[in-house]
Amino acid sequence: MSYFGTDGIRGKFGELPITPDFILKLGYATGQVLIEANENSTRKPSVVIGKDTRLSGYVIEGALQAGFNGAGVDVYMLGPLPTPAIAHLTRSFNADAGVVISASHNPYYDNGIKFFSGSGKKISDEMQIAINDRLTAIMSDANGNNATMPILDPANLGKNRRIDDAKGRYIEFCKGSFPYQYDLSHLTVVVDCANGAGYSVAPRVMRELGANVIAINNTPDGININAECGSTHPEGLQKAVLEHEADVGIALDGDGDRIVMVDETGKLVDGDGILYVLATQGLTKAQGVVGTLMSNMGLELALKAADIDFTRAKVGDRYVMQDLEANGWILGGEPSGHILCLDKSRTGDAIIAGLQVLAVMQAQGRALSELVEGFDVLPQKLVNVRLSQMQDPYKHEELVAAFDKAQTTLEGRGRLLIRQSGTEPMIRVMVESDDEIECDVMANDLADHIKSVLG
Repeated sequence: MSYFGTDGIRGKFGELPITPDFILKLGYATGQVLIEANENSTRKPSVVIGKDTRLSGYVIEGALQAGFNGAGVDVYMLGPLPTPAIAHLTRSFNADAGVVISASHNPYYDNGIKFFSGSGKKISDEMQIAINDRLTAIMSDANGNNATMPILDPANLGKNRRIDDAKGRYIEFCKGSFPYQYDLSHLTVVVDCANGAGYSVAPRVMRELGANVIAINNTPDGININAECGSTHPEGLQKAVLEHEADVGIALDGDGDRIVMVDETGKLVDGDGILYVLATQGLTKAQGVVGTLMSNMGLELALKAADIDFTRAKVGDRYVMQDLEANGWILGGEPSGHILCLDKSRTGDAIIAGLQVLAVMQAQGRALSELVEGFDVLPQKLVNVRLSQMQDPYKHEELVAAFDKAQTTLEGRGRLLIRQSGTEPMIRVMVESDDEIECDVMANDLADHIKSVLG
């Protein structure tokens, strides 16, 4: 079986696969794969491990560390830091892999594991398969003996080292992505930290670049991560921007790789809007942009009007990255706020993406509301259909017929997307149309139909 979903391994803490025993084996299996890949090296492989602010991260961190050490891999412990910080520091420490303990925008009771390669990018499909195969072999040892997890000579075990200056290293990296000729001294910025991994570094980056920063949801207690705040719940940020008469608002998600923004009028600017600004008015104009199947058709039309190529990847920033590299482009992302600026960072980074938009505001002396003029969002309705267990709706002729009928109705003026979630038993129904009422009715009707057939 495959333990990996769209973005690593994720689930509810205490239930497979997110249990201490499983995580121990995951660390051991990954360590074995790294050792085999470095068999000609004279040094032990090393990994860096970071996490978000969930209480369960302490347990998972210890289990992972033990698994890696047991396989003979050295571990650098970074503590709570955004996912892109782990990607950056993996390269900075010349480590063989980076590991992030996080369930991103999910509630506190979920957690997960994400891997980066030594280059700071998501691991390759080949490495993921190798880890999964080794892990499957270990998990299938029903007798629990040591045949698949041999104990090393203690002289060959890995070591641990906690890195005290990891936060400062990442802050300087982020600041280095901002043009030296500008500063943020004329801006009041509200930063919603989602009580997550960016709670400390995000406000500091903005302040050290000169901004008047108002930080909200920046007091994590281990269970309030993403709780009615952050990029998935921007209502509080919108309210705060208006209350403080701020110039702009920035919301991160729990692990700091997603961003949505709020303009000075309190209007939300999602990942599509951010891509539009950076592609059409960024300091380096984009040759092309990679979106995903979820990107609004309005973005595609706006980029076409600006003579900028646009293509859609599968949902997931790893697929956006693959298409960017294939096309030789530097800008891509998702409406949810995963934004890749490959001339600045090797992975989606909320802080760096936000800084690039602030740089455009400074360079042009214009408000965010003015920068998004020309980008008209088509009405879109997304309905999630939760199932008792995952099923493929395209295996049911009755549903396929309903989907085909809807696509025919929308042809030339909208889109239909039916997608299975990669992390939970859920079917996502998305309808775009130039008619908002039709959009809402069609999405809900199709969702009800899926629920009635699949249960």
